[in-house]
Amino acid sequence: MGLLKEIGQLFGSQENNAHLQEGLLSSLLVMAWMVEARDPYTGGHLWRVSRFSRLLAEDSGLPENDVARISIGGFLHDLGKVGVPDQILTKKDRLTDEEYEVIKTHPEVGWRMLAGHPLARLAESAVRAHHETPDGRGYPRGLLAEAIPLDARIVGICDAFDAMTSTRPYRRGMPIDKALDIIEENLGRQFDRTFGAHFLELGRQGKLDHVVGHSDEGIPLHECMMCGPTLVLKREQQAGEHLYCRSCSGEYETVLEDGRLATRPTGRMGKPQDLEPSADTALIAQFVRESARALLT
Repeated sequence: MGLLKEIGQLFGSQENNAHLQEGLLSSLLVMAWMVEARDPYTGGHLWRVSRFSRLLAEDSGLPENDVARISIGGFLHDLGKVGVPDQILTKKDRLTDEEYEVIKTHPEVGWRMLAGHPLARLAESAVRAHHETPDGRGYPRGLLAEAIPLDARIVGICDAFDAMTSTRPYRRGMPIDKALDIIEENLGRQFDRTFGAHFLELGRQGKLDHVVGHSDEGIPLHECMMCGPTLVLKREQQAGEHLYCRSCSGEYETVLEDGRLATRPTGRMGKPQDLEPSADTALIAQFVRESARALLT
């Protein structure tokens, strides 16, 4: 019996169960979104890793409920970064060895955050083990090969691929083909050989292109003229609205160009209240509906 079904049986009507389950998932996803929002250069990272993970799990022939669980794990995998100090998380240069050791605490911190949540079992593997590697040189526990949970093997590949193809303050994101070559060179060492091979096939068939550099289906990240692709548009965004680069505080206005939303700088800077992060509730609601439905089957 699925975890959501187990929880649902503790409560009243089927309708109440559905609301409960969706509310529990939403609470986790909103929390993860707010953690991500601390770093202006990871906009859309959770959505992309979740989407890559779903595509890889589906392509690998896993059952629908496993696909949904792994997709949720992809969205929640970085929860523990809430415990990483801002000066390290948002550093605009490469990390020192000491700073990297702090970053390496986030899987266990994330698991401790989740431990008391009713749906913790859905994401434990992805949160706690997505930086484990088949050669045993990963962290936090140095697990070897098959000892790494299935969910973490998939999410780990997708997380690394998104990191390589995304822009950071000290480098531009690399081309998809180059990132795929790096994964291929490290199969069996850094990346699970079987799932890695499936991922390479997806990438070389162009089936990942629509996710790379996007923050939602069909919505690419937009460029801050100073900082690069840090501007995240929401699906309900309209022309004439303002959004802000959370790295440099620059203000941008949304405009229609050839029937699509574009952004242009206003020359102004955002006020503190303009820079407050807010979760994309529409995206999260859609994600929850899809995931809850699959997990209840």
